[in-house]
Amino acid sequence: MNAYALLDALNTPVWIILPATDDILFANRQALALASRQTVADLRGGCLSARAQEKLADFTPSMLQHEQVVEIWTVQGQDEAQAMGCHLGHLLLDDGRNAILVEGMLAASTTPLSHALPASSPRDGSFHEMLMQTNSAPMLLIDPADEGRIVNVNQAAIRFYGYSRSEFTDKHTWEINAMGRAILPVMQHIAQLPGGHKPLSFVHRLADGSLRDVQTYAGPVVIHGKRLMLCVIHDITEQKRLKSELEQAALKDPLTGLWNRRHLLLQLERSIQEKQRFGNDFSLILLDADNFKHINDHYGHFTGDEVLVWLAKTLESRVRAVDSVCRWGGEEFVILLPQTSRDNALHLAEALRQTVAQTRHDKLPAITVSIGVAIHQDQETVESLIMRVDSALYQAKNQGRNCVIAA
Repeated sequence: MNAYALLDALNTPVWIILPATDDILFANRQALALASRQTVADLRGGCLSARAQEKLADFTPSMLQHEQVVEIWTVQGQDEAQAMGCHLGHLLLDDGRNAILVEGMLAASTTPLSHALPASSPRDGSFHEMLMQTNSAPMLLIDPADEGRIVNVNQAAIRFYGYSRSEFTDKHTWEINAMGRAILPVMQHIAQLPGGHKPLSFVHRLADGSLRDVQTYAGPVVIHGKRLMLCVIHDITEQKRLKSELEQAALKDPLTGLWNRRHLLLQLERSIQEKQRFGNDFSLILLDADNFKHINDHYGHFTGDEVLVWLAKTLESRVRAVDSVCRWGGEEFVILLPQTSRDNALHLAEALRQTVAQTRHDKLPAITVSIGVAIHQDQETVESLIMRVDSALYQAKNQGRNCVIAA
């Protein structure tokens, strides 16, 4: 950490983060004083946080193009949560890894408003009025000094939100933002940003009560000496839904509908992080269908697939909602058991073995399973845990199959 010692001399909080894992590589003294025990997920996902992307890694292309990327993070003060603006920039480490340099903007050091428009009245047919009314995107002109009072809107905003112009001008932005009045400190930070940054994501409430995911770009304007914010709204509800569905599909096994290997590895990393933070033990079950090649050779691959689907459903029906059943590959399945001791994992594994061995299906050949069980050990990596449970499964195979062995 000596390479970053100079950052401790700064009066602003600074973090260096690995975007692939969201691990904090370094935090200077100011950052530690503000958020010593908060993870990146805590900071970016707090009650006052606002961001444009779900994952930090998604900002990499923008930062490489030197685009301005800002977020609002939530830092936990002594008495209450506080909003803090942050500038994000790309950093190439000495070992070749990409990192993100995050500089927190304290209230006294935030960038002043700039890019003022010519003085004009909000409703006098001025340039900004023409811009608003000819733009197909919803636009709001708000006064951040008056709790985000809505000064003016365009026709697209009236159509999108479902309020009349007179109803709009009786409202404040916190009345249409799902965060409610909690948006006010966030808005104050946004109001102090210069123009040109990436839009931030929020949830807005329409007149009929429905909620929409939106991205909001807020740029500063000065009209008749009054500092206002011109907000351009983009509805991303459908885009976000499709993205979520695609991300879910990428984590699912197409044959069985179970989680796939990629999802399991992500879950294991999260489980290790939770154990480090909260001390929650977790166990792993690795299960393999015995003599499965014989089923494929004798009955055909279509029947083999049906057996795997039946086995997947059987496993899912016998575990808790908090457990994750994944298809590891071929005829192997893994079950992640949060907050589960070794003995309880062994008990479940034996119950699963018996269920599979004793259940008969009219149209499918009978099968048995061999099972390995392991509990995560302190400071153990994902790779080490998988190797241990795989070794236990290998022993179960060598001992005649249709049995359970603990690592």
